[in-house]
Amino acid sequence: MAESVTRSSLHGRRILLGVSASIAAYKAALLTRLLVKAGAEVQVILTEAATAFVTPLTLGTLSKKPVLTGFLRDAAAGEWHNHVELGLWADALLIAPASANTIGQLANGLCPNLLCAVYLSARCPVFLAPAMDVDMFAHPAVTQNLTRLRSFGNHVFDSPSGELASGLSGPGRMLEPEEIMAELERYFNDLQAS
Repeated sequence: MAESVTRSSLHGRRILLGVSASIAAYKAALLTRLLVKAGAEVQVILTEAATAFVTPLTLGTLSKKPVLTGFLRDAAAGEWHNHVELGLWADALLIAPASANTIGQLANGLCPNLLCAVYLSARCPVFLAPAMDVDMFAHPAVTQNLTRLRSFGNHVFDSPSGELASGLSGPGRMLEPEEIMAELERYFNDLQAS
């Protein structure tokens, strides 16, 4: 008797994975691998500051697409990465990790980099996985920014408590890649069912 293979609800989905500057950026490699394994087409957008934590080579190899880090593709030729096209292409924009800086920029409509420009242009659902130290996560400015992002209709994942890179313990950890995958699967399963 042949076993039936259950296809992931992420199969064939176009996912923009935004990676901002946080020590948790190393988890973006596993997240990219899991998304591709589930059959998603993944385009990674890495902020310039995030390149200090994870390389475009790593994420590009795993996603099988060149990683985008800035607005310009070839300045001499006048080629650029069209944030509007990217925002229209995607079935979901996932920002993991979402640093305090990026969260503040998104909540206030600032556009200093390609990731923020894509966010402002995106017509797809947006998912954010915050990652920062416990005191930053608890700061009223960050709390207010997360509340504001939720009020815009964005999906903000809970930040579990645990040991942080600073040695402190508390909330601020990025949700683990497997848990993010489960949340995305649940979202797209519910979407298919409706």
